[in-house]
Amino acid sequence: MCMIGRSERKSGESGERREREKEMGIVKGVEKVKSISRSKMKMWMIRATTSVLLWTCVVQLTTIGEMWGPRVLKGWPSCFSHEPAAALEEKVLAVPARVLPPKRAYKNNGYLMVSCNGGLNQMRAAICDMVAIARYLNVTLIVPELDKTSFWADPSEFQDIFDVEHFITSLRAEVRILKELPPRLKRRMELGMTYTMAPVSWSDISYYHNQILPLIQKYKVLHLNRTDARLANNHQPLEIQKLRCRVNFSALRFTSQIEELGKRVINLLRQNGPFLVLHLRYEMDMLAFSGCTQGCNNEEVEELTRMRYAYPWWKEKIINSDLKRKDGLCPLTPEETALILRALDIDPNIQIYIAAGEIYGGARRMASLAAAYPKLVRKETLLESSDLRFFQNHSSQMAALDYLVSLESDIFIPTYDGNMAKVVEGHRRFLGYKKTILLDRRLLVDLIDRLNNGSLSWDEFSSAVKESHANRMGNPVKRLVIADRPKEEDYFYSNPEECLQPSENPLDPSSSMRQLFR
Repeated sequence: MCMIGRSERKSGESGERREREKEMGIVKGVEKVKSISRSKMKMWMIRATTSVLLWTCVVQLTTIGEMWGPRVLKGWPSCFSHEPAAALEEKVLAVPARVLPPKRAYKNNGYLMVSCNGGLNQMRAAICDMVAIARYLNVTLIVPELDKTSFWADPSEFQDIFDVEHFITSLRAEVRILKELPPRLKRRMELGMTYTMAPVSWSDISYYHNQILPLIQKYKVLHLNRTDARLANNHQPLEIQKLRCRVNFSALRFTSQIEELGKRVINLLRQNGPFLVLHLRYEMDMLAFSGCTQGCNNEEVEELTRMRYAYPWWKEKIINSDLKRKDGLCPLTPEETALILRALDIDPNIQIYIAAGEIYGGARRMASLAAAYPKLVRKETLLESSDLRFFQNHSSQMAALDYLVSLESDIFIPTYDGNMAKVVEGHRRFLGYKKTILLDRRLLVDLIDRLNNGSLSWDEFSSAVKESHANRMGNPVKRLVIADRPKEEDYFYSNPEECLQPSENPLDPSSSMRQLFR
């Protein structure tokens, strides 16, 4: 009986155990199902969130791409575009692929940094020289730094005036150009471990090979802090002269904003017929620097003198204005300019674009010129103030606009042979000997004084002016070379003879462009 009882208890206990295990299995199964459901829910939420984020990124990137992206990316079909993919594909195929010139392979001898000084065209010529020097020395050129400390105090960087990408890529077959030094060398420069110097003016290219190259090889980086007129005009290898031209006439292209605004000014002028650009260099800084005060009152003379003494690098302080004018070293005044234009029989109804800053003396000094030639215009009168808003207080960018208009003018007349006058003259020669009247100021002021004192009649004065300038209208001439006196010889950039096409029919001043004369 006892055995039977124990066996029954055991069987009962095992049955209860099986029931508990069965219930526990069910509970675990339910919990497992719940766990799986929660995992699936989490995974679904993660996928949904990720999809939303990715979709938002795609929308944002597409919007940015349409606003700022490269043109190649803009050509690809987009789900946000209203144009069919086939039309977009045709647009892409219609844009020719840009073919870059192959890089020139050479052993890099080091890095050349340059800080340009002066105004726009002084810096422009210096950049051309520095590229040629870097090419000849087989070094890497860092994009030049522009002058921000001169009288104009223009904060513009290279890329604010020139198309920096075009500058680098268009010259890659000649020289390697970087926007900045490699990091290791940049740190050395920041620590003052760079050799800085000003090269000797008007130096032959051999000077750079014998004196400058060893310094670059020694210090790895050389900084030239003055670059104007550092390469001689003449007796340079032909490939050096031609490279200077390629940089000036091709690689140094203004930014698209400057180019587009320049074209707008030119189109506005062209709508009203031919136009003459008068580079009237009669601004306050020019008069203070030169000491030329013809026609100024006593207060103006004192103001200009104070300004000259305020700038320590303007070394010449005591200046005899009358003697300097008689030597032809002063810019013509607006009054003198009006007489010369009339003597040359320039049509009084022609548009005259004044390429200059603010004329010293304002309307009072411009009165005689405006009376003789009422169609005087400036960029400020042709454009809205909003068009020039981003160019204000940036003298080099404003000068770039004048440069573009000067190149396209029917006649270009500078009243002083400064850097802009010289560089524009050379560029117009390169474009086909476009009419550029180069005024002989020394002769002209003598003729003007004789006219004013009555020793010359108007007809005699006019005949003398026309006769003396018959061969000074941009026609082909040999560049004047003066051994050991580089400052007195013709400037390379005013007459880059090695780069010009020979002309079989030099300009005939008696017949060409008669519609601009009375």
